[in-house]
Amino acid sequence: MTYDNIKSQYDAHILPTYARSPVAFVRGSGCRLYDADGREYIDFASGYGVNAVGYAHPYWLAAVTAQAGILAHASNLFYIEPVALLAEKLCALSGLSAAFFANSGAEANEGAIKTARKYSSDKYGPGRATVVTLEGSFHGRTITTLTATGQEQFHKHFGPFTPGFRHVQPGDVDALAVQDDDVCAIMLEPVQGEGGVWPLDAGYVKFVAALCRERDWLLIADEVQTGIGRTGQWFGFQGLGVTPDIVTFAKGIAGGLPLGGFLVNEKLRGVLQPGDHATTFGGNPVCCAAALATLNILEPALPQVTAKGNHIRATIEAMNLPQIAGTRGKGLMIGIPVKDGAPKDWNLKLLEAGLVSLTAGTDALRFLPPLVIGDEDIDAGLEIFEKVMWG
Repeated sequence: MTYDNIKSQYDAHILPTYARSPVAFVRGSGCRLYDADGREYIDFASGYGVNAVGYAHPYWLAAVTAQAGILAHASNLFYIEPVALLAEKLCALSGLSAAFFANSGAEANEGAIKTARKYSSDKYGPGRATVVTLEGSFHGRTITTLTATGQEQFHKHFGPFTPGFRHVQPGDVDALAVQDDDVCAIMLEPVQGEGGVWPLDAGYVKFVAALCRERDWLLIADEVQTGIGRTGQWFGFQGLGVTPDIVTFAKGIAGGLPLGGFLVNEKLRGVLQPGDHATTFGGNPVCCAAALATLNILEPALPQVTAKGNHIRATIEAMNLPQIAGTRGKGLMIGIPVKDGAPKDWNLKLLEAGLVSLTAGTDALRFLPPLVIGDEDIDAGLEIFEKVMWG
């Protein structure tokens, strides 16, 4: 099918919930994408950080194919080997104690919120269920995770919202210190991705962790975007000197298949009991096999993530582009604030020139390339970026 054929099918049958770019991708290989007209693109977006190992990686493909041919689904009423192996691996990488698998980041955050509220209810009774989140945060598209999201633009049209959430400014320790005794948890992203790629200050996060310990609030790290190597360590919290009570993950975990979930520490492993939480497809065997393959592929690549990110940022800053106000971020999670023109317009120009990128917040372009991207693809993508930005 041509681009026009595919677009007409979308227009006829799919709800217009996305402002889609005028490209129809049909194939990916390595860290490059190909559209319906055969044109090649360098991928600095990886499907919002999902395709962490690029496209059609032979090891990943073999693992997915093998599991699909053995057992595609059986439900969580039974014990399934790749699910157990993945949980063991994630606990070892994170230092946490137990996992719950879901399908997406929003579901992961919903499960984390439920766990926090049940912990507090079990221990203290009703009236202690408020979750504090940060202005500029993004935690999902369900009604509850929209409420948790600290960006008013996402709250229009969808009220009434789930009660029990408050937002404070990142870095404002006083706003946290005066919170009422109805709080059960603080949820934060180590780097606010959708909010503009803003890393949280390590000192602030340590203050939050200490306050949570003092008041027996749970610390929830939303690592849907920062997790699974994106910041240069397996999880973003590992670079901040804290260990959360709950860590959520999704996006890059399965290298392109839908999988999310959350990890809990030892004191929380018994909070959720049979009947308290469930999902039909969470822990799907094929997705778990894909995740195990992804983690194995990333293990030798992880030590290079920080260096690659630093190279991209240093190269951009050395371009001295008049439209760009430096860079920010961590690892291969890079924000590029734009001084002149709308980020969405620059994003489209980059796409037209053969570079796939994203926007973040209201002022920035965002690069989330595959974590296995090589120097040749990085430099080719940066060459396109420089040519487009100079016009």
